[in-house]
Amino acid sequence: VQLVESGGGLVQAGGSLRLSCATSGRTFSYTMGWFRQAPGKEREFVAAINWSGGSKYLADSVKGRFTISRDNAKNTVFLQMNSLKPEDTALYYCAATGGTIQVGVRDYDYWGQGTQVTVSS
Repeated sequence: VQLVESGGGLVQAGGSLRLSCATSGRTFSYTMGWFRQAPGKEREFVAAINWSGGSKYLADSVKGRFTISRDNAKNTVFLQMNSLKPEDTALYYCAATGGTIQVGVRDYDYWGQGTQVTVSS
């Protein structure tokens, strides 16, 4: 299983970005998650979606601003980020697990290399 993130960049506070995670391998049955890591901080959970897209979970810090979705036909997972804040600045990672929705870093088996999101004030 390989995961490749894209869509990061520099945006002003209040702006939007859409991250994509292209997957290879049999990921249609996997739960997919997004995590982020800011400099000097631990990697933290952002959002997750189950294999069908029928179940989603978002961290409190992004609820109402971020949306997670997936297109299994295109083997792609998305993270739509609106109303971005400077504190959202981080390296964003896509991850996959064969289990149900999880929020722990150790619960995910496969990881991408990350895409940088920088929000200026």
